Amino acid sequence: MIARLIATVGLVGLMRPAPGTWGSIAALPLAWIAMQGGPVLFTVLTAALLPLGWWATAEVTRGKEDHDPSEVVIDEVLGQWIALLPIAWGAAQAGVPVERLWPGWLAALVLFRLFDIQKPGPVGWMDRRRDVAGVMLDDAVAGALAALGVMALAALAHL
Repeated sequence: MIARLIATVGLVGLMRPAPGTWGSIAALPLAWIAMQGGPVLFTVLTAALLPLGWWATAEVTRGKEDHDPSEVVIDEVLGQWIALLPIAWGAAQAGVPVERLWPGWLAALVLFRLFDIQKPGPVGWMDRRRDVAGVMLDDAVAGALAALGVMALAALAHL
């Protein structure tokens, strides 16, 4: 039961349509709460999502043919939080509340969803693994690409 709650992020993954998008949206207020502890805590919690999500996903898919059921959205939370890492660190560097960087939040959401859906290059390579590692790592890579995009857009915005 606990693994299902974690894997579905409190049953958010059961929302239709587009449970992955709902999971990414649900990740935003959770990230804001986690960021209140500062960028180091947010980074540690983001890193902790990988083994936690790996375990929960393995538990809920054990013995099932579908290795990546749509209701599992903990991977979207991981990817979305990775995409938001530049926001946490940028806000701390600037000495402003994280919500002041709202354009970055929007960019992180849009870019992460784009990379997660389109699965370019290394995102697709991870997704084709067809195992728990692929479930978690394709979103981690999509989040990393989105984070790079967030940083590039922030640099352009501050020229």
